[in-house]
Amino acid sequence: MNQKLVAVVDYGMGNLRSVSKAAEHMADSQTRIVVTQDPQVIQDADSVIFPGQGAAKACMQALRDTGMAEPVKQAAQEKPFLGICMGLQVLMSHSNENNGVDCLDLIKGKVSQFDLSGHPALKMPHMGWNQIHQTQDHPLWHSIAQDSRFYFVHSFYVAPEDKNTIIGETTHGQTFPAVLSAHNLFAIQAHPEKSADVGLQLFKNFLSWNGH
Repeated sequence: MNQKLVAVVDYGMGNLRSVSKAAEHMADSQTRIVVTQDPQVIQDADSVIFPGQGAAKACMQALRDTGMAEPVKQAAQEKPFLGICMGLQVLMSHSNENNGVDCLDLIKGKVSQFDLSGHPALKMPHMGWNQIHQTQDHPLWHSIAQDSRFYFVHSFYVAPEDKNTIIGETTHGQTFPAVLSAHNLFAIQAHPEKSADVGLQLFKNFLSWNGH
């Protein structure tokens, strides 16, 4: 039986060890997890995990500098693809962070900063455990209860033009899209690698997902 190759994209800004270890923990004996900056490995992989944290402009620059921008974009259109945190935000058309930057434009829409002016008790960034309310069924929700708590660390949120791409929402002063899906792509604002058992279940579901 052929071994399944899962590429974890390394552009120098992700919590890669936690992500790769969580994926390895849930992988079966026929699945190999590889952390890589090699565009060819991303092209050859059966599935791709795109984690990240930091700033959108630096992320996009790193993807271009390493030659990974196009392979990542192609993977997100063709094979099972899991975006995490910044790996969700840069899938959008444009981010308003740091005077604005154009992103991968895989999901039409923008990334905006929270407006907490009416919620003085709330802090930025949005950090800690919060519930995700599942708004649509998806294979990656398998065995994850409605309103399960995931761990978040972010100051910006995505706003897709097509509301049908939203499959999970969270509230921090305002209700915002926390999970998007389009065909073979699943992307989450929270950090499943920091989200205990529900996060591990999400990795397990992704590793067995064929993208349909």
